Amino acid sequence: MAKAMQRDEETGPLATPNLKVSRIVDFFRDRAVFITGGTGFVGKALVEKLLRSCSGLKEIYLLLRPKNGQDVRQRLDDLVSCQVFDRIRREIPSSLNKIIPISGDITEAELGISSNDQTLLIKNVSLVFHCAATVKFDEPFREYVSINVLACRRLLELCKRMEHLEVLVHVSTAYSHCNRKVIDEVVYPEAVPYQKVIDATQWMNDDLLHTIRPHLENGRPCSYHYTKSLAENLLVQECGNIPLAIVRPSIITAAWQEPLPGWVDNLNGPSGFIVASGKGVLRTMTVCRNIGADVVPVDIVVNMLIAVAWNTAIKKPNNTLVFNCTTGSIIKVTWGQIEKLAYPFIVKHPSMQVFRYPGGSFKHYWWLNSIYEVIEHNIPAYFVDFLARLTGYKPGMVTLYKKLHRAVRILEYFTTNEWTFHCNNALMLLDQLEGKDRETFNFDVHPIKWDPYMENYVLGVRKFILKEDESTLPAARQKLQRLYYYGQLARLALILGFTRLLISRSEKAREIWWLLLSSGMKIIQRIPQQLTS
Repeated sequence: MAKAMQRDEETGPLATPNLKVSRIVDFFRDRAVFITGGTGFVGKALVEKLLRSCSGLKEIYLLLRPKNGQDVRQRLDDLVSCQVFDRIRREIPSSLNKIIPISGDITEAELGISSNDQTLLIKNVSLVFHCAATVKFDEPFREYVSINVLACRRLLELCKRMEHLEVLVHVSTAYSHCNRKVIDEVVYPEAVPYQKVIDATQWMNDDLLHTIRPHLENGRPCSYHYTKSLAENLLVQECGNIPLAIVRPSIITAAWQEPLPGWVDNLNGPSGFIVASGKGVLRTMTVCRNIGADVVPVDIVVNMLIAVAWNTAIKKPNNTLVFNCTTGSIIKVTWGQIEKLAYPFIVKHPSMQVFRYPGGSFKHYWWLNSIYEVIEHNIPAYFVDFLARLTGYKPGMVTLYKKLHRAVRILEYFTTNEWTFHCNNALMLLDQLEGKDRETFNFDVHPIKWDPYMENYVLGVRKFILKEDESTLPAARQKLQRLYYYGQLARLALILGFTRLLISRSEKAREIWWLLLSSGMKIIQRIPQQLTS
């Protein structure tokens, strides 16, 4: 009995825990992990966290595909040289040797993995994290199905051959069923079975697929969310005896604490808003300020993924558990709050690549936003392109705004709708974390202080996405100040010009106009002093 109790204390989640020991860290000791999508935002953070916090981990097999003339070893070298691994390079550089690249491609049969590498995975892997997916919102439907759905089947076929597999954790999205307003931690069936959709992509041409696409999506903003739902259905139906867990993050944002506060590596969600607004390009979009912006920092997502893997492998539940990794039902942050929090920091920590002084605002009504798009986006874009042609430069501002508006249309679906995500499974799992586990793999969002988090987010975008060093901030602030004065002068010139037309026949009005113009010139003379002070 004493030996049995001791064994439970080492591995069992229901035993009385030793609060000084991490049961999760102990569980990962001497186990090998296979990760798809390791070069993505979540994948990088997951690899880094496992190496840093689960030091006893045996190996991490990373599925990589040759790309841009680089083989998988070169791509791995580029990956581990990213700033996200700075802490590991300082503290435990030898752990990077645990990453083993596996050449493959999720769009190919057997994931494009050689027979020798398949044998290696089959003999060694205990845990699989499937993070790979296309997160683009403009892919052809056939590509969505291949990457987001069929890749799951190809992975399952490999997993079923793994001799020591204890859990497969699939990263989905909280918006896979966003055509519903209340989303529980269950997999909802689709009206058209996933296999029929797969079959359709085998024989239908692109035009026909494009025609049926809106009917299949059933109110979703794009095929990304729909195919993630199909993937959930396929996994549940075809996993067999494989212990499966599904984690559904909402809008994944910059790191809260780990590996670096503010670390981010893509333009999805609020990151794109920060960049476009900070450069003065985005000045209006349709947003309901009072609805929740269900954002979740990437380190919260990663900690939950690791905890879910441990919990599923130890408990071996009879059915697939779904975990909604969301914040809205726990601590609500609205889009209006994000606007108020982000804007002062965008001005405080400006980019060197500013087009116009940041300004504008969210609009509640789509028709009002359409008017402001013409005034604030389209007219300046055509004007800049006109000047570019006159001066011999290549015009591109109109094209830029067309791309921006396409991206904004997708984002506006989430800024004008609100969902209720139930997260009972996630909260129950959080309650099981105690002592060292609660400290190391905590995914409780209550302690987040959103004001400093947003400042770190803006600084992170500047540093990790725009690649601008902190030393350039004084010059960037000075440039921003100049843009502010130039913008004010442009407005003044427009007002004075319009006023001059109106009062051209009145002697008294002309005197007033010259007085205003004189005052304006005095202001202009003071600007150099202001900029150098």
